[in-house]
Amino acid sequence: MSTTRQLLNSVEVARFVAHGFLRLDGIVPREMNEEALGVFATGLPPVPYGTPVPKAFPEGSFTRRLVELPAVAGALESLAGSDPSVDHHFVHTREPHEGSAQPLHADALIDVRPDAFDVQLMYYPQEVTADMGGTLVVPGSHLRRTNESDTGRYQNLLGQTRLTCSAGTVMLVHHGIWHGGRRNDSDTVRHMYKIRFNPTVPQVRLWDVSDLGSPAVSSELGRTFPWYEPATGRLEIHNRIQLWRILTGDPSFDIDHWATRIANRPALRSQA
Repeated sequence: MSTTRQLLNSVEVARFVAHGFLRLDGIVPREMNEEALGVFATGLPPVPYGTPVPKAFPEGSFTRRLVELPAVAGALESLAGSDPSVDHHFVHTREPHEGSAQPLHADALIDVRPDAFDVQLMYYPQEVTADMGGTLVVPGSHLRRTNESDTGRYQNLLGQTRLTCSAGTVMLVHHGIWHGGRRNDSDTVRHMYKIRFNPTVPQVRLWDVSDLGSPAVSSELGRTFPWYEPATGRLEIHNRIQLWRILTGDPSFDIDHWATRIANRPALRSQA
């Protein structure tokens, strides 16, 4: 990965933890976006699971240059570390007027890891307009465990977003986010290039932590989303607290005493 990078700050990482994704709009240069369409048409070679980035994508290749763009490299390092391995990559193509959409799903089976997560890069080389469909994402869904397309019966959730963006936009998502490719009702072929990265180092304080004490961090972590139920939705904030404690190495972090209260077990302390 490039040594010239732009690390995320604590507020941005907290936003990722709350939303389950982070958008980097229009950061890929126009000439690379144009090149991408030719690369995708030719086809990309397969990458074995767990291949280090330098071996998966040779120096000078399109994908290597994509992930070494300073903003992309910095965001990936902030979330997955400086030397992640490549799980897989794939170009998702939606033909014009194809008349179908993906069901709402999370990638792969139930993932119960409390102390690690994979990061998926989604790259859009073209402008994505509303009639092109785009990627549907349900903000704040990533920490609610589900198995593959178990959520496929849900047609619409309040507050869901359907990505429209400028050419050269990159979105980084938590592997558990609920999402689906929408129907393409335009006259244009739509492409989205996805790469899944597996961390190879503990995901602890990998970003610029100079603003770690900012009140905006707790504000980001405490936000709710319209589809949350009044009771069960509170568990999503508790799950974020637990993840933030791991990411920061701070077991005392809390929001409104939620995690501290339910961890209070005086009987165990009296037996120590």
